[in-house]
Amino acid sequence: MAQEIDYAHDHQVRLLQGAQELFPALIAAMDEALSDIQFETYIFDFTGSGAAVAQALMRAARRGVRTHLVVDGVGTGRLPQAWADRMHAAGVLLRVYSPLGPLGLMLPHRWRRLHRKLCVVDGRLLFCGGINVLDDFHDPNHGRLTAPRFDFAVQATGSLVVPASDAMEQLWWRMQAVRDARQRRLPEALQALRAASAAHHGSVAQDTAPPVRAALLLRDNVRHRSRIEKAYRRAIGAAREEIIIANAYFLPGGKLRRALVLAARRGVRVRLLLQGRYEYFMQYHAARPVYGSLLKAGVEIHEYAPSFLHAKVAVIDAQGARPWATVGSSNLDPLSLLLAREANVVVEDAAFALDLRQRLEYAMQHEGRQLEPARYENRSWRERVLDRAAFVLMRLALWLTGNRY
Repeated sequence: MAQEIDYAHDHQVRLLQGAQELFPALIAAMDEALSDIQFETYIFDFTGSGAAVAQALMRAARRGVRTHLVVDGVGTGRLPQAWADRMHAAGVLLRVYSPLGPLGLMLPHRWRRLHRKLCVVDGRLLFCGGINVLDDFHDPNHGRLTAPRFDFAVQATGSLVVPASDAMEQLWWRMQAVRDARQRRLPEALQALRAASAAHHGSVAQDTAPPVRAALLLRDNVRHRSRIEKAYRRAIGAAREEIIIANAYFLPGGKLRRALVLAARRGVRVRLLLQGRYEYFMQYHAARPVYGSLLKAGVEIHEYAPSFLHAKVAVIDAQGARPWATVGSSNLDPLSLLLAREANVVVEDAAFALDLRQRLEYAMQHEGRQLEPARYENRSWRERVLDRAAFVLMRLALWLTGNRY
């Protein structure tokens, strides 16, 4: 049975679409910070509007705000030296999660990445979602985009801020302990581990807006290995009218696929908004072999066309008695569900669910193209070979990590 979610009713949650909505809210919160900023992201890119976020972090650090920034060693890699120097001079404390050694990603344990995008300001305000520090119109591999990247985040207050802050604090001090231990600074390493175990923030200030029911779901490789996937399966299993999922890298395991198929067969309208543009070989081709069984069951697949789809969101029964929605960093693929650190916010609120549904409905109707079963079955032999090769490579990679999916 799926693990129960610890919902609370004291939250205010605001949906943000794209960096164009997230970054102004994030910068405003940083400029008002009084005590501390905790920030984690997979990609920190300084092109365009990304530089404005970096400037806000530095402004906060200069006025004495404790500013912790953690970036992933693959997603971000090595920061440009000029920016790293400026951040250090301003007082921003920076760590790189699992930097790659000489063998890079050839070692399977290096595939466990920090993929969550979290920011907590003064222990009271949380930002969580799928949006990296990356300009909406810029892609590091493809250059200038003609349309903004499609992605979401939330801004939230309430008791879910505490576990987010605690998780980031614990990771920070564990990284510090590992660094001290490698440098044979054992007393400092023990002190850092004690700080990690003691990391906890007190109660948070509440806003005056009507509260909503929400929770934070974290995925790691120790205590919460399958919490996000189980939450999806529970919500899909309870669906009565409609399921809409928008996901950038969609390669669900057998249990999740079966849940979607069963929902469609019992009359639930299931729609998937997936990546329609070629971004990476594995991302594009490994997903296609699972489309067949979904299409045969009546699941609708819409491919997003104007730009890169990077969203990791879902909304279920938005117009029903028990609306459910999630916004976060977790893809429905093995890298997110089996290997990476991820964070999703789940919300049970009609207004929030309807807002997200409206945005996804518009994207499907005006910016996507439905994949008809006949078009899928008639794809060329070359596409079929590439699809199967990518799928086999993905399964082989999972076998090397010791995971079944």
